[in-house]
Amino acid sequence: MLRYIWAQDKNGVIGYKNDLPWQLPADLRYFKEQTVGKTIIMGRKTYEAVGRPLPNRVNIVLTTDTNFKADGIVVMHTKAEVLEYAKQADHPIMITGGSSIFELFKEDVDELYVTLIDETFPGDTYIPSFDWENYQLVSDVEGAVDEKNIYRHQYQIYRKK
Repeated sequence: MLRYIWAQDKNGVIGYKNDLPWQLPADLRYFKEQTVGKTIIMGRKTYEAVGRPLPNRVNIVLTTDTNFKADGIVVMHTKAEVLEYAKQADHPIMITGGSSIFELFKEDVDELYVTLIDETFPGDTYIPSFDWENYQLVSDVEGAVDEKNIYRHQYQIYRKK
C-alpha cells in the first residue's frame, strides 16, 4: 500500500527554497507518528534538504543519479523498483516528497495523508493536482492552535475509492 504524506497551505504550497515555509511543530509530530516503523520514500532533493536519514524508519531515496550514495539509506533508481518493494512490504509505504516524486506515483497511491494549513505562504514547490473524485475523505481532525502552533490546520486522510 502506498500512502502520501505532506503538509500544504491554502494554495497547495509544500515548499520554499528547499524547506518548509512554516513552523508547525504539531505537524512534525504527526509526520513522525505516521511514519515511524514504516518505510519512507523521498527524492534526492528532499533527502538533501532533510540532511540525514530519519530514525526508526527505512529510508529510501529515489534518484536517477546512479552515483548517489548515503549512509543509512537505501537507494532506488526507478519507479518499478519502488512498486516491487511496496508489493513485498508488510506495512504501508509512506511517500514523503518532493513534488516530482508525488507526481510520479499519483496513479499508484492508495491513501493521502494531508495537513491543510489555513494560511498562505510564499512557495516555489506545489503538490501536484489530484483527481479528487477518486478519493474519499475518511478522517478530518482539527489541529490544536497554541503559542507554538499558530496556524489553523487540520489533518485529513483520503482513501482511494
